[in-house]
Amino acid sequence: MAAHRKPKQRSLTGSTVRTARTTAVTLALAGAAGTTALEGTAQAEPTLTPAQIKSKIDKLYHDAEAATETYNGVQEKAERTKKSLDQLRDEAARRTERLNSARGSLGSLAAAQYRTGGIEPALQVALTSNPDQYLERAAIAGRAGDRQAVKVQGAQRQVAEIARLRGSAGQRFTELAEQQGELKKQKAEIQKKISGAEELLSRLTADDRARYAAQDGHGEAGGGDRASRGDRTEMPRGDVRAPNARASQAVSFAYSALGKPYVWGATGPSSFDCSGLTQAAWRSAGVALPRTTYTQINAGERVSRSQLAPGDLLFFYSGITHVGLYIGEGKMIHAPRPGAPVRIAPIDEMPLTGATRPA
Repeated sequence: MAAHRKPKQRSLTGSTVRTARTTAVTLALAGAAGTTALEGTAQAEPTLTPAQIKSKIDKLYHDAEAATETYNGVQEKAERTKKSLDQLRDEAARRTERLNSARGSLGSLAAAQYRTGGIEPALQVALTSNPDQYLERAAIAGRAGDRQAVKVQGAQRQVAEIARLRGSAGQRFTELAEQQGELKKQKAEIQKKISGAEELLSRLTADDRARYAAQDGHGEAGGGDRASRGDRTEMPRGDVRAPNARASQAVSFAYSALGKPYVWGATGPSSFDCSGLTQAAWRSAGVALPRTTYTQINAGERVSRSQLAPGDLLFFYSGITHVGLYIGEGKMIHAPRPGAPVRIAPIDEMPLTGATRPA
């Protein structure tokens, strides 16, 4: 009977059960993780509609334009700093030349005194090659004769002024280096945003790209094909209707720029960005505007929409990141964005935040 008994099955120990459960949980988690990973991969690149792509492109171009105006402001400041640095260096060079001339005169006087019996102590101080020692010891110049004292004191003032100029030049040089670093940073930011917009444009079909090119570049369709293309047939006949001769000249310049390419940071004559165009237009009329949108808005008399006249500057968006030149009948000439040349467009296609009359 014992031989025919069914073998007794060994019961699982607690350790074995725990091991089995751990393995099952691990496999389940691994499977879930794999599923999640696959789902994440599938969602990493969502399919965008043409409208969504266009919206993203508009946002990138708008951000690039805001960065461009910041770049323009830093560039303007860097140019002023460089001009100041050059002036300081030139003045230091002129004063150094005068100091050398004064020292030459003192040297001639010293040689004469040597021939007649030696150099006085005050002249020895004046002729020292160490400027610091010279400044410290020059106080004894008063002990010299009247003629020597005047020459020594004049040389002393020259040395002190040269030291001041060189110190100021050193500060300007440091400022310029910081501004050039900021320009490099802003340039990289602009190029990154424009590259992103161009990459998104490449996803559109040829027809969608053509429709986008017909837009002004700020999300709304242009007011008519000819206006949106900046067609040169829009050139006015006869004198431009404007409040005065300078405004008329600014508008005429803007018309002559129709079709020229947008290039960020450009102020003409062959290409422009938005504030570069308005600056160049008014410069042709003898009026100097600042370089950026957020400074041009303060360059003149503020006017309301109902008071707009040709030549007025129109500013858009809450950050005042875009500007155009009003030409009448609800239209403006502006430089929209990369890939969109200077053109005529209705002023309502962007949010208007203010207007200024420069002259």
